[in-house]
Amino acid sequence: MSAAIGSYATIGNDAPRRPAPHGAGRLAQLKARYFATPGTSLLTIVLGLMTAWAVVSFVRWGIIDAVWYDPTAEACKTASGACWAVITEKYRVILLGTYPYDEQWRSALIIAIWVVWAVLTAFRLFPLRMRLAGWLAVFVVTLVLMRGGVFGLSYVGTDAWGGLPLTFLVFGGTVAFGIPLAILLALGRRSPFPVVRFVSIATIEGVRGIPLLVVLFFGTLILPLFLPPQLDVDKLVRAEIGMVIFFAAYAAEVIRGGLQAVADGQDEAAKALGMGYWLRMRKIVLPQAVAIAIPALFNDIIRAFKNTTYFAILGLFDVLGATKVALDDPAWVRYGLEGYLFVFLLYFLICSGLSLYGRSLEQDHARRTRRAEQ
Repeated sequence: MSAAIGSYATIGNDAPRRPAPHGAGRLAQLKARYFATPGTSLLTIVLGLMTAWAVVSFVRWGIIDAVWYDPTAEACKTASGACWAVITEKYRVILLGTYPYDEQWRSALIIAIWVVWAVLTAFRLFPLRMRLAGWLAVFVVTLVLMRGGVFGLSYVGTDAWGGLPLTFLVFGGTVAFGIPLAILLALGRRSPFPVVRFVSIATIEGVRGIPLLVVLFFGTLILPLFLPPQLDVDKLVRAEIGMVIFFAAYAAEVIRGGLQAVADGQDEAAKALGMGYWLRMRKIVLPQAVAIAIPALFNDIIRAFKNTTYFAILGLFDVLGATKVALDDPAWVRYGLEGYLFVFLLYFLICSGLSLYGRSLEQDHARRTRRAEQ
């Protein structure tokens, strides 16, 4: 009898335990993370109460007691909540800048084109070449609509460009021209030719050691002093060139890291097949290097989008600069918090979208790598 009980107990102890339900395991993880000790439990409760108070206060201030429409700003003066009427009243200036009022439909059309094609690109509904060709068409249409002078459109100088279209144009041009230049600099830094290697290293390290503001001020204010009067380059073009070089210098180091991560056997195998240098780089090495560098590269891309705010210092009113102009109105100057919260939300949505797109590219590369290994 005792032997039977002992054997039964042994069998019961050795038998595999059933896994805990998913909900119970999740609850145990949360308890271990936030309520492991009395001190941790107290901190969790205090932070939870503070977060709840902040959320309730913001909802009351930003939604319940807020003023959403008030053309004269009189109701905002007595309201206890936010004055979102500054957005409904000044949204054209914030989003479209100082572009001529009667022609702002062109800026609005540009924003719609960029958003629609960005969404289609994010879902990858078309092949890569078609997507790149589409972005080229978007750039051309943007320049034509912004500048005018053709197809019956009135001419508008770059000094009147602003708002979200200018932000998109500067950001897109920075990435479109900066990535190829970064690839050339990264390849040049690994070049066996001393002159090419020296020029690449000097460019990368020299630009990386200078703040972006210095680069932009040099391009817009100092560089024209050294150019002949016949060579008059637009201020926006000079600033864009500075942005491209600055972005390329940082992205070149990211791509160089990707090149170093590619196994040497890849290049050697391609060389054994008789492939030339540029063909090996284009078909074998660079696709793998860029795929490896995607996470860090998208950090630089997102930073390039946020760096467009520096153009406001140069008198080129992007979204942030246009918001400052909109808030110069004496009737709305006291509601700057609401205006900058709107700009914050706009930048947060765009940068989050870029981050998610970069993560999806990284996941696609990981899936292809696993399939190739299998």
